Amino acid sequence: REFESEIRFYSGDDPLDVWDRYIKWTEQTFPQGGKESNLSAVLERAVKALNEQQRYYKDPRYLNVWLKFGNCCNEPLDLYSYLHSQEIGTTLAQLYITWAEELEARGSFKKADLIFQEGLQRKAEPLDKLQSHHRQFQARVSRQTLMGLEEAADEKEVDLLRTAEPQRSSLADLKGRGKKNVVAPISRVGDSLKATNQNRSLQNPTSQQLSNNLRFAVFDENSASGPGVPVLTPQSWTAPPAPKAKENELSAGPWNSGRLLTLAFFPTPQRPRSNANSGMEVHCTLPNFTPYVEESAQQQVM
Repeated sequence: REFESEIRFYSGDDPLDVWDRYIKWTEQTFPQGGKESNLSAVLERAVKALNEQQRYYKDPRYLNVWLKFGNCCNEPLDLYSYLHSQEIGTTLAQLYITWAEELEARGSFKKADLIFQEGLQRKAEPLDKLQSHHRQFQARVSRQTLMGLEEAADEKEVDLLRTAEPQRSSLADLKGRGKKNVVAPISRVGDSLKATNQNRSLQNPTSQQLSNNLRFAVFDENSASGPGVPVLTPQSWTAPPAPKAKENELSAGPWNSGRLLTLAFFPTPQRPRSNANSGMEVHCTLPNFTPYVEESAQQQVM
């Protein structure tokens, strides 16, 4: 509030001093920046308020305000070009240093060197600072150029080694060769080719003769015939198969009559069901109690 009040009611000869102190106080109070600092808005207001005062065009404080405002812009190169066209800070070395560093970061080394050369021709102050930054820039560019040449030489050597040594073709079709005896092609390269040649040269002739004498026949199921191949012949059944168990074969009856109960569908787990007999017979004893029957209930017939 104090800075805003001082800017509104300022009546001195140096309004840039108030804006310069206001910007420095904002940077110190909010070192991390962000929306709370409102630094970009303060820089924009300072640039607009002092835009038409040409007495500040060669002032380092005014140039610093513009350069800080350029860091908040989406395209700072356009702002540096505007400053150059309006002759704002063209006699100061900081303009050329900042401009060249931005071009170097984007990989435009030739344009960055041209900016340094223009600042040296205009003898921007301080000149020794501009010359020091120019030498450092040349050293960085030379180092990157040497590294690029070394990488290119290494890649060239690798390419030469690849072309000198034959390589096996990838994803090649294994098409057979020959009309009578079809043989798949074999492609060997590098050390495997050398090892194969050495093995062939060191092979024992006696082992070759033994391998030629040893012959064996390969079984072919299509051409095989004789008693060795079993043949299925149809035969008659000696006895009919046992019928499967059927449910509900007996008629319903009273459960306490003392007769045998036949469990046809649900066999007991203790004695498994056999194939010859479809059910199991279990003896049931008569209960020793008489069920209660109401006198009014009618006798139901099952």
